[in-house]
Amino acid sequence: MKRTIALFAATLTSLACALVPAVTLGLSNTHQAQTSPSTGDLKYKVPDGWVVEQPTSSMRAAQYRLPKAEGDTEDAILVLYYFGQGQGGSAAANIDRWINQMQQADGHPSKENAKTEALTVNGLKVTIVDVAGTYTAEMSPGSGTFNNKAGYRLRAAVVETPKGSYYVKLVGPEKTVGKWDEAYTKYVRSFEFR
Repeated sequence: MKRTIALFAATLTSLACALVPAVTLGLSNTHQAQTSPSTGDLKYKVPDGWVVEQPTSSMRAAQYRLPKAEGDTEDAILVLYYFGQGQGGSAAANIDRWINQMQQADGHPSKENAKTEALTVNGLKVTIVDVAGTYTAEMSPGSGTFNNKAGYRLRAAVVETPKGSYYVKLVGPEKTVGKWDEAYTKYVRSFEFR
């Protein structure tokens, strides 16, 4: 009986040891997939000139700095967010939230100036928005501290994939974002799910 118990315990120990590396490897691969340029199953081409940065949160699948245009004092920032299957909200809710992060000098609603478009890119439904004004988004979620950056422009998109939605947000000085207009458009149009 003692021999049977010892054999059983040895078997359980060897099984546990065999499973631990597989679990660790799985977690490691998940983290690598979230921070790699091709983020899981969403593939895309990063334009020349964009500076790849280490994402500052686990919800950021990728993060880029777009060097400033001559005369601007700041670079633009582009973030690709992925929150998980069924997470992050609808395209309409995100478009409205982004538009409301921009204020107009004349007090009119930013929605009157925003350009929105729905298109299909390589079989994926993409909803985009482009709006300029004073950028007033919270500096970090829940901080209660808000930006107040006049002369800014926000270009953003919701990319719907079988794995869930990805959210692209580009924000920066209007001239700098304009400098990268063509590159941004090519970036969004390069998205494919495979």
